[in-house]
Amino acid sequence: MSGPQCCENPPALNSGSGSGHVEKLGGLDAYVSGSPDSKLCVLLISDVFGYEAPNLRALADKVAASGFYVVVPDYFYGDPYDPSNQERSITVWIKDHGADKGFEDTKPVLEAIKSKGITGIGAAGMCWGAKVVVELSKQELIQAAVLMHPSFVTVDDIKSGKVPIAILGAEIDNMSPPALLKQFEEILASKPEVNSYVKIHPKVSHGWTVRYSTDDAEAVKAAEEAHKEMLDWFVTYVK
Repeated sequence: MSGPQCCENPPALNSGSGSGHVEKLGGLDAYVSGSPDSKLCVLLISDVFGYEAPNLRALADKVAASGFYVVVPDYFYGDPYDPSNQERSITVWIKDHGADKGFEDTKPVLEAIKSKGITGIGAAGMCWGAKVVVELSKQELIQAAVLMHPSFVTVDDIKSGKVPIAILGAEIDNMSPPALLKQFEEILASKPEVNSYVKIHPKVSHGWTVRYSTDDAEAVKAAEEAHKEMLDWFVTYVK
């Protein structure tokens, strides 16, 4: 299951971070940012540390500034992974918070989003969240998918995806090493009906898009490059 890289550089969670607000959507608390009058939405699905991570909320605000309505649900019901709790390892925690449950929880969230008049939805998942996004892609519940340093995503998952997908991986990644991403790329290349983009970002580690230090200029630059690629993907395919 989840390796140590999924748990490195834990963020200092802050329920008040970001310029958006928290509301109930489809039975889940969700951080929302951007105009609800937008017809286009991006769903951001977190890593194991959940929706109160400041860098994740800052990313939501950035995407919202481009005209999207952005939703970041609390899939863990106030129970994100806590690395300081030595009584509850990541393997124990994940049993309570499987990606299969995350997928099911997303369905009413999507219905709540659509009830606002939104007609186009894309989803991006980081680490844990990438598996949820892949499941949404298989059922065509979204229009476009982005996976950032995915965890648990398999070759069979990629074979079954049905919507345009971008996969942004790290050169230093035990969860989805470059060799696996190359397999993903080969599979997608054999599926011309599914638009795809696969990139292995050099000199970065698993988690780099959201678990970076804001004081590290190089880390911020690397994260922002991936953020732009993600946003460009949604601008192209979420209509």
